[in-house]
Amino acid sequence: MFVFVLDKNKKPLDPTHPARARRLLRSGRASVFKRYPFTIILHDIQVEDSTVSECRLKVDPGAKTTGLAILQGNVVVWAAELTHKGFVIRDALTTRRQVRRSRRNRKTRYRATRFNNRRKPKGWLAPSLMSRVENILTWVRRLSKICPITAISQELVRFDTQKMHNAEISGVEYQQGELAGYEVREYLLSVRPVSAKTKCLVA
Repeated sequence: MFVFVLDKNKKPLDPTHPARARRLLRSGRASVFKRYPFTIILHDIQVEDSTVSECRLKVDPGAKTTGLAILQGNVVVWAAELTHKGFVIRDALTTRRQVRRSRRNRKTRYRATRFNNRRKPKGWLAPSLMSRVENILTWVRRLSKICPITAISQELVRFDTQKMHNAEISGVEYQQGELAGYEVREYLLSVRPVSAKTKCLVA
């Protein structure tokens, strides 16, 4: 992991090796600006006095964790995993909903209906998903202030699971899966596991 560097005007410079950062701190030419991500600020250098290389931020989004990496060419300068709290928010909303519904069964004061002011605005996202988006955006802005990021890449992957089993599948064949021609109950009864007693009888 490299160390992020700022000039005396708090403009981002090229990240440096930890050994060089220690020498700058010991000599008094730099001070600690931030503990995480570890960033130092120089007292005698400006951006105009040195050339700054371009860095690319790569984002690998996930439901529970998101991977972040900063690359300078083919060199990984910094990498981290961002843990989301979307499932915690979901559980908190579920608890709130249960409390609200239980309130309706108790002898409480009359509460006017509020269904008209609960319409979801255009572009609405679930709170758990919105938390994930805002969390990633917060770290993108935070890293942009301490590193010369000029480009951002995001990994978008789609898996065709049916094509993994049949490479020649196409068109309507995607709709002819294992349940084709079955009622759900009939399918479940036909594929239910054999009990241990039946296995013994067969043996």
